Amino acid sequence: MPEDAPGNPGAELVVPPARQVARYRKVREMQAKLHRWAGEDPSRRFGDLFNLICDLEFLAEAWLRVKGNKGSRTPGIDGATVADIENRIGVGAFLEEIRGLLESGEFRPEPVRRVMIPKKSGKLRALGIPRIADRVVQAALKLVLEPIFEADFQPCSYGFRPNRRAHDAIAEIHYLASRPRDYHWILEADIRSCFDEADIRSCFDEIGHVALMDRFRRRIKDKKVCALVKAFLKAGVMTADGDLEESHTGTPQGGILSPLLANIALSALDDHFTRQWQTQMGNQVQRAKRKRHGLANWRLIRFADDFVVMVSGQRHHAEALREEVAAVLAPLGLRLAEEKTRVAHIDEGFDFLNFTIRRMRKRGTSKHYVYTVPSRKAIQAVKDKVSAMTYRATRNMEPEMLIQGINRALAGWANYYRHGVSKAVFGAVDHHAWHRIMRWLRHKHKSGRSGIGMPELRRRFCEPGTWRFACNGVRFTGASAVPVTRYRYRGSTIPTPWAPQPETAPS
Repeated sequence: MPEDAPGNPGAELVVPPARQVARYRKVREMQAKLHRWAGEDPSRRFGDLFNLICDLEFLAEAWLRVKGNKGSRTPGIDGATVADIENRIGVGAFLEEIRGLLESGEFRPEPVRRVMIPKKSGKLRALGIPRIADRVVQAALKLVLEPIFEADFQPCSYGFRPNRRAHDAIAEIHYLASRPRDYHWILEADIRSCFDEADIRSCFDEIGHVALMDRFRRRIKDKKVCALVKAFLKAGVMTADGDLEESHTGTPQGGILSPLLANIALSALDDHFTRQWQTQMGNQVQRAKRKRHGLANWRLIRFADDFVVMVSGQRHHAEALREEVAAVLAPLGLRLAEEKTRVAHIDEGFDFLNFTIRRMRKRGTSKHYVYTVPSRKAIQAVKDKVSAMTYRATRNMEPEMLIQGINRALAGWANYYRHGVSKAVFGAVDHHAWHRIMRWLRHKHKSGRSGIGMPELRRRFCEPGTWRFACNGVRFTGASAVPVTRYRYRGSTIPTPWAPQPETAPS
């Protein structure tokens, strides 16, 4: 090899599988210990965690998490992507540099790069993009902190937590609203996300740093870890105009650590309602006694900043909880959006996590059941997506590529909504998609000034004897190809990844 030939700085990325599995197991074993210690002693405050964050095994595992994210190709304010670091610096040297800066106390998070993303309402939402080095350190912090705080989080919280998903929250609502539990009144609470007309700040951007760090220090006494987390909170935002905005409130925008910190803050709401449940409504005898005395029983279900309070009682009981929720949120720097917070009955129905949940009479019977279907906004959103994919600007595509793209979009959408009464909805969405594809094909293959006729369309682009589109081996399957299945309520004992169980190494 000539002496001036370029080297291969990314070569050290090639890690033998056995070594990678060993590193994964070492990190998981340490996480399991932290989780066990936190669960055995709820009052324990953890120190000497900074050494774990600086450990190369944890940093390497954090790098894999960052590299596996979709945003690995999106740079921060330094313009560097994961590929740039692999090809120019080398992962080993990059992680060693981060470790050195952390141990010397010289590591400083850089401001995140703000980009504006349009919302469905037409307004804009701010998204922060940290640099790669900050993402790696945040991922290492999460590897260490998440097992500790997961031991404290309540079962009623489902958002951004391991082994939990939106369908668990929906299943609990369905369980509580069904007989004989009869939690029929619902307080739909919406946290105000901004205080100006621009509507660019989310709920997570308004969380007070003092309240968050107070809850954080109840478990973590390592001053270096607390200082590092606070540095991320105060890192600031770099706008598109190049102006630096200081961060006086909120969790790190777009950061890996942001959902965990938000859950730590909002767990104040979970703890408040769980304390009430355990002391006043914890068993059937207590709940029955409260009903005899004209009192209500209630449960909180929260997914990140979206939550509802299910009430077994009367409307005024649910209305009274509005002020109680507001009082719990106030110390966190949050408040309820009055125009979006309302009390509804299960027979009226309400929307939660893009589902509409409503009790209705079963057709052909006199019995009433709670049904879960995709919300109108969710249905319209996927129809709009299909319409955008079949605009005239896409007519340069091959028909099989268009059909394949629509199949993927509809299958991904239907996979989320398959745990509900969604069969008719899937059919309606497919009907819309079929007509959009039909118009697209007729205009793409024009015969003079008008589109091709329906008989010719059927002969050229449909399976023989049917109206199902098929071109070059690609068939239109749509959302109906996804089977509708029931999602079973898993109760309040969903295991964490660090509970005693056989280890499963990554493939």
